[in-house]
Amino acid sequence: MSISLFRTLIAISETGSFSAAANQVFVTHAAVGQQMKRLEDQLGVALFDRSEKSPRLNQLGKALVPKAREVVAAYDTILDDLTGDPALIGELILGAVPSTIRGLIPQVIKRLITAYPDLRVRVTPGLTPDLQDEVERGSVDAAVLSKPARVGRHLNWVPFVEERLVLLAAPEVEESDPARIFATMPYIRHTNKSSVGILADDWLAAQKIEVNDMMEMGSLENLATMVAHNLGVSVVPDICVPDPVFEALRKIPLGPTAASRELGVLTRADCSKMRLVERLLDEIRTVVAAHAPPENV
Repeated sequence: MSISLFRTLIAISETGSFSAAANQVFVTHAAVGQQMKRLEDQLGVALFDRSEKSPRLNQLGKALVPKAREVVAAYDTILDDLTGDPALIGELILGAVPSTIRGLIPQVIKRLITAYPDLRVRVTPGLTPDLQDEVERGSVDAAVLSKPARVGRHLNWVPFVEERLVLLAAPEVEESDPARIFATMPYIRHTNKSSVGILADDWLAAQKIEVNDMMEMGSLENLATMVAHNLGVSVVPDICVPDPVFEALRKIPLGPTAASRELGVLTRADCSKMRLVERLLDEIRTVVAAHAPPENV
């Protein structure tokens, strides 16, 4: 029995359909159907309700998914006890919040694939709540994100940096008093679906600061681009590994009341690639330390 059949079954359980599972396991929709028919034939049982147009896992199929996860996890770690180190040949599916994808993540991946040329890395961008869902479903092996509101015992959370909130402004903004800037400049707000947006809005509310809303952006990197064109200012985390656009902007301190965003790596407690994730964390810490101000190193 091929391990790929179990991987496809798990993908169907996670995505809810044959077509979505096909995208996740990189085969055609027809191939997914053929694989599941082969699995049913080998087991001698029906795993799907095919009374409707789209097949759905029946009760027996749903009961098989946790067992399939155990088999796949055992397969993925089969050499660990013999080698003392993960094979590191295969694929790492990594989720990441957008603010890390133009700076931190590329540098970390470069270090990983330099050390392990056969490693394939697939990056899935998303906001923190969405990435947490992906981790819990097993759609990604690990995710770099803001600290979730709640971390259940079935998850592992390892923080690696705190990014203090600053007032982001274009280089041509000469004023350095945040109160005057808020009073005179348009404000670019984060989407309230993002952890960064919630953090910034909570700080503004706690300080009783009224802003002149001009626009709302769905990602921190797009927001930084608008600020770079001097369309307004915003409250953002001082990104630990900035891209060139963010690095060129003014980061004005907000004083001792400024909150911080905690970034870390989230995995399932039963993650089959934990040793690889540990190596990922080592590389993340190395890159972050290389970009830290001298007093924070």
